Amino acid sequence: MNKKILIFAMTVLTIVGCKKDFLEEMKSYDKYDDSIFENELQTGWYIDRMYNYYFVSYRNPLQQVVGLYKDDRSRMTEEIGGTVGDYINPTKTLQLASQADGYYGNSVTASVQNNPYTRIRFANFLIGRIDQSGQGLSDSFKRSAKGQMYFLRALQYFDLVRVYGGVPLVTTVQENSATDETIREPRATSSACFEQIVKDLDSAAALLPMRWDGEANNYGRLTAAGALAMKSRVLLTAASPLFNKDWDNPANERWQKALDASLDAETKLTGAGYGLFGSNAKDWAEMTFRNDNSFNPEALMVFLLSTTSTGSAGYNNGWENQVRPASYRGGGGLAAPKEMLDLFPMADGSRPNADNYVDTFFFVNRDPRFYRTFAFSGSKWGIKGNENKSTWFYRWKDNETSTKVTYYANDQTNSPALVRKMSDPAADSTGFAFSGTDIFEYRYAELLLNIAECYAARGEIGNAVNYLTKIRQRVGIPSANNYGIGMPTSKYAALEACLYERRVELAYEGKRFWDIQRWMLYDNIQESGNSVQKLGLSPINGTKRTGYYWQSKTFGRDPLTNADRNILIDPDAANFNEEIAKLKAIYQNYFVMTPLDQEWDRVNNAPVTILFRPNYYLSGLSATVLSNNSWLAQTKGWLDYSGASGTYDYQQ
Repeated sequence: MNKKILIFAMTVLTIVGCKKDFLEEMKSYDKYDDSIFENELQTGWYIDRMYNYYFVSYRNPLQQVVGLYKDDRSRMTEEIGGTVGDYINPTKTLQLASQADGYYGNSVTASVQNNPYTRIRFANFLIGRIDQSGQGLSDSFKRSAKGQMYFLRALQYFDLVRVYGGVPLVTTVQENSATDETIREPRATSSACFEQIVKDLDSAAALLPMRWDGEANNYGRLTAAGALAMKSRVLLTAASPLFNKDWDNPANERWQKALDASLDAETKLTGAGYGLFGSNAKDWAEMTFRNDNSFNPEALMVFLLSTTSTGSAGYNNGWENQVRPASYRGGGGLAAPKEMLDLFPMADGSRPNADNYVDTFFFVNRDPRFYRTFAFSGSKWGIKGNENKSTWFYRWKDNETSTKVTYYANDQTNSPALVRKMSDPAADSTGFAFSGTDIFEYRYAELLLNIAECYAARGEIGNAVNYLTKIRQRVGIPSANNYGIGMPTSKYAALEACLYERRVELAYEGKRFWDIQRWMLYDNIQESGNSVQKLGLSPINGTKRTGYYWQSKTFGRDPLTNADRNILIDPDAANFNEEIAKLKAIYQNYFVMTPLDQEWDRVNNAPVTILFRPNYYLSGLSATVLSNNSWLAQTKGWLDYSGASGTYDYQQ
């Protein structure tokens, strides 16, 4: 990891001289011209700077939206408790333009602002000028340069559509003007935006390599493999209820297009050496760090990060510090809500139910992925220099009526389990904040799940189940009863099975919000075609993220001795079940499941449940955007700059 530099092998900020001057000149829109195409070195700097603009803030797998990369959307899901943002706050109603999402951008200024249309402009500039002005560049270099820009432009438009629905489509460089009406682009339909995104991804796939030559220097750059996979994700989104009123029709062409693109990607990626990494749950758990800084067949879009503590020399992954508890010298840990602990399948792949699962013993007989996603008392969770390190999550009170409590090892958490997925057991506890673990933004497993969902939507249940079993087979779930999935009796049940598997396989990878959004799962409304009811689900609205403590039955002192804590639960060890049984006995003898002192989800210290209003699925345009672009229509459900109801229909 020490050899990693920046994102995508980007040496932009580590070189001095003319390169630094070049970057300084990019501070203003009119301070660069066709001279950047004089040689491959200068053009390469431009491309690398684009990666910086897009991904500089991407430090954590929960973060989403290119150029922005915040985890606020992940915190609106069942995966994380305690943060009640405006969009799930039942005490707020957002519909004014001044309350809309500001991601779109602000007024143009003389200096560069890293916002969506700035990034689009820079991509347009290279695409439009490199062939004419780059006479000294090799054809192969020009192809890869344009391919990366097409890919980046597609990523930007895709996130704009996921935030707002249709937006103005600008594919050439435009000069800012308050009087030139020819540049007053209206909002395109969502359908037209999806078509442009797919067109760009097709161009990227045609121009980029499936794998880069010289991977030691180029691994992490965008590839044709990533473009093909992203096309699958884009078309799956376009086919889903948020954007597709006809989603319930198995013959709807959007599902067929998504399926065709996904199967095409599978064929081409497999031929290029991509696929599921490993053949067991241990491989699954270690995929993000075992082949560090070198090709991993599962990684279709990967972001390389650095262990350096020098900010100008590399970017770090903040995940390791976030998930590690205080006793590990970490940031305190990411407590797992009870809803997530209760979600994962049992060891045979079946769903937890009253007959096979007791929530008190959430750690008994679970899916192999459970033990690699969560850490709990006695779990082996190593660090550099101590591979057998473990910790415990419990507390005791001074006396029965006392409000004073003590947490073992000062690990004060709102759950008896923490998230540990994607944590490196050899990480240096003196440098968790400078982790170099790569972020796999798009895994091959997601592509297989996309295919399963498309088949399910088309009513091809057997094919859907076949692709779901590929996911479970890899981690070692027994094959009986289709690896515990069974055989869904309807397309709705098959679709629900796909969404369930995504929740488990892709947990804490920043994907859950987008699945909730595109299936409109917060409520059950007409605009979604009653998707929640048809899938047999309950709305997320009205629910809460629940935490609890393991609390000692006795008072005044730690109930456990060092001998009691002499448990090391390693799912890869021969004594795994024996150690699980020891932990179960410890709980039965010493602890009781106790509610949190305060509800986890609170607003102004009052308990609340989630309320995500229907107009939040896609934001309206902000007051700043509307005031400067009066020809743009406001989204339905939101008020425009003058207070009138929006008219733009994002489902067109």
